[in-house]
Amino acid sequence: MFTACIIIAALAGWSFWRALPAPAAPLADPIVITQTGSVSGTNLIAIDPVMRTEDYASTGAFTARLADYLEAAREAGVLTPRTVAVFPEHVGTWLVATDAPRGVYRAASVEGAMTALIAANPLPFAGSVLASPEADRAAAAVFRMRSADMAERYQAAFSALAEDYGITLVAGSVVLAGARIEDGRIVTANDGPLENVSAVFAPDGSVHGALVRKVYPIPSEAGFTAAATLEDYPVFNTPAGRLGVLICADSWHPDVYAALEGADLLAVPAFLQPGGVWDQPWGGYVTPWPDDVPREDAGRLSEGEAWQTHALAGRLQDSSARAGVTAFLGGSLWGMESDGAAIAVDADGVHAARRTTGGEILVMWVSG
Repeated sequence: MFTACIIIAALAGWSFWRALPAPAAPLADPIVITQTGSVSGTNLIAIDPVMRTEDYASTGAFTARLADYLEAAREAGVLTPRTVAVFPEHVGTWLVATDAPRGVYRAASVEGAMTALIAANPLPFAGSVLASPEADRAAAAVFRMRSADMAERYQAAFSALAEDYGITLVAGSVVLAGARIEDGRIVTANDGPLENVSAVFAPDGSVHGALVRKVYPIPSEAGFTAAATLEDYPVFNTPAGRLGVLICADSWHPDVYAALEGADLLAVPAFLQPGGVWDQPWGGYVTPWPDDVPREDAGRLSEGEAWQTHALAGRLQDSSARAGVTAFLGGSLWGMESDGAAIAVDADGVHAARRTTGGEILVMWVSG
């Protein structure tokens, strides 16, 4: 991702970047809530938050932004002790920038932000480069040097939110090195593989004892994250039922559903880019193409239609689960715009959130 010249320039600017303070968080976006199904004591809630760079300036700012959505859900009367709320993929990954100098947040691109982050941490970065065997060593080193802090912030934010609102939370996902649960804490190891992982938090704020690890990284991740295996793939006992979690591209692959046999409910944290792609022709799989998907659907379906045909919405019927939701990350982070609209599926069909310029919450009430 970075050339040697960029890294050298970043190191030269170290003192400048460290001198600049972090910015204040932006104003909240409007939040639209859509409900489907007959009201019961159990529901799945897909949250599509609009996130901006300033939301990652501190753990407090990050927590407050996500709390905006849970507070809107509480005010709408849709939170119950048997609620499972699902945040999107990579919502925690950008905690890599938390407590960084202002130069990181002023950057116009991801590359610029990473360069500024390197400039502010030259010695930790240099050590992490030596410990990073990945193809994209610079990107891997940035995440590896911040991994322990990211895990602490990620757990602090989602633990507090789960406890404050008394619900089960699927905490999107975050890229961490050598991540595992140890004595109720998410811990990391710099010499471990970088993986895209998701944690599930109980209504008392505790983290469940296993992490979900992404099995099918897409090309933009593959240079610095490792693919997990389906061995010991977790299913979580929650007040709402047995819950399975599939991280984004994994929801397009039948072998992952087979590993979740026995799950009653499914949650998919997702991330889709660039902006505007939802209505564009689907380009086909960027991960291995499953045998049960016709290749002629590439170009014939739109991206949104493909998500509702070949991912969770089209595969729930082949699983043991009775309902599931997909949540997408919204907003623009360092010039990187994302797309997508929350999707819910049950025996009655597929339900999609209304697409807006603000945040979205899709509530699926689950019977039985």
